Amino acid sequence: MWINLFMRTIEQGIAFSLLAMGVYLTFRILDFPDLTVEGSFPLGAAVVAKSIVLGVNPFLATLLAFIAGGIAGIITGVINTKLKIAGLLAGILTMTSLYSLNLRIMGRSNIPLLREPTIIRIIEEWGISSRFVALITFILIVLLVKALIDYFLYTEVGMAIRATGDNPVMIESLGVNTDYIKILGLSMANGLVALSGALVAQYQGFTDVGMGIGMIVIGLASVIIGEVVIRTSRIPLATLGVIIGSIIYRLAIAIALQLGFAPTDLKIVTAILVIMALGAPSLRKFMIQDEFAEHLLEEGVSDVKDN
Repeated sequence: MWINLFMRTIEQGIAFSLLAMGVYLTFRILDFPDLTVEGSFPLGAAVVAKSIVLGVNPFLATLLAFIAGGIAGIITGVINTKLKIAGLLAGILTMTSLYSLNLRIMGRSNIPLLREPTIIRIIEEWGISSRFVALITFILIVLLVKALIDYFLYTEVGMAIRATGDNPVMIESLGVNTDYIKILGLSMANGLVALSGALVAQYQGFTDVGMGIGMIVIGLASVIIGEVVIRTSRIPLATLGVIIGSIIYRLAIAIALQLGFAPTDLKIVTAILVIMALGAPSLRKFMIQDEFAEHLLEEGVSDVKDN
């Protein structure tokens, strides 16, 4: 029982790590508060589910989900850069619109995939054990995506995206069009989020129009936990930390459920995890200062005794 629970938790953590990578690109690389995530995640699930039901190859359907998420990111970018609407509001507007669009794509609020072909079932037919097929599939996809992101962010365009997040004024003075850079970054990020939604939908066997609720908090929690575990500014290690953070987050949720928390309590558990992760540096600094003050006090007492 415990082994199966652990396996499923790891599988979910790896599948959701693509969501966390998308959030990492917007919040940490682009410094853009993008709430499109809560609409692009179910968008990817809706596109892949509808496509598979219509008879499209699951691999192609997953690719279409990625493209759909990229288009959603482009829309947010255009609203922000061309219409000069604040990034936070641009994401909210796109997210709200995507809810209706997802319902339109699905035709109903829920699409079951239990009897439909998925990439997991297809790979299982290649001779891989059903016990490990999801884990192996997700690991291969995530490692491939991680390698591509790491490589891209060290290219000329990738460096421009990083520079836009760090200092947009400086990069504009060098003749770079930051509007297009933002649109590209948002497109990539939401494409990854939609890809995560597509994988999760095929893994759990259904797509629901409300499955995007709270995804931004889950993504942020994974990113922040990863940064606490691996404190670095190097991209390859940072993306690895995001993956590890996603797995740790899922393990924490699984432990909370085993301790007796109701599923309705998971939001507050997530909030506590994020607060603990964000507050860890301050708590560590406070403890160090407290120990230092205590050490000085002990030295002062000993000096008085000696005199």
